[in-house]
Amino acid sequence: MSMKEKVIALGFFDGVHRGHDALLRRTVEEAEKRGCAPAVFTFDRVPKEVVTGIPCPLINSPDDRRDLIRRIYGIKDVIMVPFDQNMMTTPWDKFITDILVGRYHAVHLVAGHDHHFGHKNQGSPELLAQKCAELGLGCDIIPKVEVGGITVSSTYIRRLVELGQIERANWFLGHPHCLTQTVRHGRCIGRTIGIPTVNLTAPPHVLVPSHGVYVTKVTLPTGESYPAVTNVGTRPTVNNGSDVTVEAWLLDFDGDLYGQTVRVEFFRHLRDEVRFDSLDALKAQIQTDADATRAYFASAED
Repeated sequence: MSMKEKVIALGFFDGVHRGHDALLRRTVEEAEKRGCAPAVFTFDRVPKEVVTGIPCPLINSPDDRRDLIRRIYGIKDVIMVPFDQNMMTTPWDKFITDILVGRYHAVHLVAGHDHHFGHKNQGSPELLAQKCAELGLGCDIIPKVEVGGITVSSTYIRRLVELGQIERANWFLGHPHCLTQTVRHGRCIGRTIGIPTVNLTAPPHVLVPSHGVYVTKVTLPTGESYPAVTNVGTRPTVNNGSDVTVEAWLLDFDGDLYGQTVRVEFFRHLRDEVRFDSLDALKAQIQTDADATRAYFASAED
């Protein structure tokens, strides 16, 4: 069988959460059985955003979605295509025959119980299964996944992230919430008080957790990772502006990361962001946050 043939998972995969787990694992399993390649077909932006013109905040950027699928499930072939006018008006059956089969050589398709596709979302799981049978393709429709009686969904997880309920969000994600971005220059105030930080900004339309201080881990391009104290917010003690930044102090790290791309993983909300009366008071509190961060990871290793 040609390795060009693929078992393709269908979905947007924002967050790559526990609701996607069975779908992606089934894709890998079927590909191994058939001796072909597992793949994911997804879009660069939410179709609803293109249709309505209303920006839709996302859990993860396209790059993070691609990385999570590859890193967690080992699916290297992530087909991420633009959702444009041509794609929006493609009839559901042509989407299967011309794009998935004709262009990407699908021999088996895997989709969730609520997956809709094609012009005006007219394609449904039932129609997908019928068309696959007609074409001699394999097909799996994965039922919904519940945790504690709650259906796992990107919508629910987005709300948890917005509220800063990171531990609960991570439980539904099945992995730490993450943000990958290139380190930019900040005001270097942290370095003057002995707490050098890396500064990131979220890509457009990508959520950051609610303002506050978090236990995090930062992974460098080398693969090395460090525990970190990360502030999400406007840094009211040292900044009078309103721009939201993600500012991480890597514990036990000494080096220059400007211009490098790092991944920040969020584990626990420590406290709200507050304005301190002095830099000394801020430094003392951050040292306390660092102790709490070290304790968190030490307990996780026990």
